[in-house]
Amino acid sequence: MAANYVWRILFALGAITLAACDRGPELPESAGYGPNPTLPEPHPTGAFPYVNIAPVVGWRGVEKPVPAEGLSVAAFSTGLDHPRWLYELPNGDILVAETDAPTSEEGEGGGVRGFIMRLYMRQAGSHHPSANRIMLLRDADGDGVAETKEVFLENLNSPFGMALVGDRLYVANADSLVRFPYKEGDTRIEAPPEKVVDLPSGRNHHWTKSLVADPVGSRLYVGVGSNSNVAENGMEEEHNRADILEINPTTGEMRVFASGLRNPVGMDWNPATGDLWAAVNERDELGDNLVPDYMTGVREGAFYGWPYSYYGQHVDVRAQPENPELVKQAIRPDYALGSHTASLGLTFVADADLGPFQNGAIIGQHGSWNRNPRAGYRVIFVKFEKGAPVGAPKEVLTGFLNERGEAQGRPVGVIIDKRGGLLVADDVGGAVWRVSAAKQDAN
Repeated sequence: MAANYVWRILFALGAITLAACDRGPELPESAGYGPNPTLPEPHPTGAFPYVNIAPVVGWRGVEKPVPAEGLSVAAFSTGLDHPRWLYELPNGDILVAETDAPTSEEGEGGGVRGFIMRLYMRQAGSHHPSANRIMLLRDADGDGVAETKEVFLENLNSPFGMALVGDRLYVANADSLVRFPYKEGDTRIEAPPEKVVDLPSGRNHHWTKSLVADPVGSRLYVGVGSNSNVAENGMEEEHNRADILEINPTTGEMRVFASGLRNPVGMDWNPATGDLWAAVNERDELGDNLVPDYMTGVREGAFYGWPYSYYGQHVDVRAQPENPELVKQAIRPDYALGSHTASLGLTFVADADLGPFQNGAIIGQHGSWNRNPRAGYRVIFVKFEKGAPVGAPKEVLTGFLNERGEAQGRPVGVIIDKRGGLLVADDVGGAVWRVSAAKQDAN
């Protein structure tokens, strides 16, 4: 009873803060998408952010997300503990990272602001004790439903990214890159982890460490988010953060591949150009329509603005001291994905069992916590032509918010499986959904 009373007070305060803030001009959410998004004047929100989180209720009974016309969706696996990220092994087995923020980390920081933010994030389905394991899902009969669910790896530290190189499975924990021996068909690994290299940890404002191997397995790339919104904790806490790190898996040698990416999460290789692409979460507290998340081709040695500027060379005066020389070098991203949408998952799709959704990128949008109206909470598709994104996004999977604005689920990682279906990790829904072309009635 007391806990519910506290939550009512907190959400009432959040609503008052939301109503009192000047959140900038009202723009349609679509204005924040595409190669040339609308970027209004910034409207800083002050010491406390406004909050508009969708309370989590989960899926009830036979409820499930809503696929686009011509597609169908089924539960590939349910009853999972905060499934965030997906990886497919060569034999078609699916690995799922059941994970959440490290409980020992400071997270959003100390003080009243940090305390309130942690409470809100728990209400949104995050910041609960992490299962710290990777599950294996196997659909041996190919019917689109995994009949096997086994604990594959456990006793990890907020694991996220996974990549198989030869006979070694690499896992990016919140604080380190580790590897394990793997033999095709294994359903469990008992061997202890071998550390390859430490990864930035500590406060872990952004704790996830995404991971992708290059096509020949000679280098690994780790996405590391910033330790703050806009370097308010000092740049000394941002060493090797807001970066994509390149790691030699043999020697552990590490260097910054690209920088100034506030929180690079989903990464994949563009099949048309061979370039690395990333989905990046941008900064908060500048209004409802700033700053758009984005996806972009990642150039070696390039700087993408954070914390000194956004979307190219738009200066963020909150980052002190300013760095005009570095701002001059800031690269404009390729395609905006909407402000505060929390675009996390990214996968390219060429030839798949997804009807019209071919030759483009699919993005999992976890959903906003500080925008009015709420944005994201869906999976979208963006068409590519000649290796570049074109046109407006199209919805692939919706229905994560119910008619009361409550979150039944929140999409995160997305991959295309070997049978051409789309797998979507739904962390607060505790499920992995599989999307494919709707089967035509024989009649």
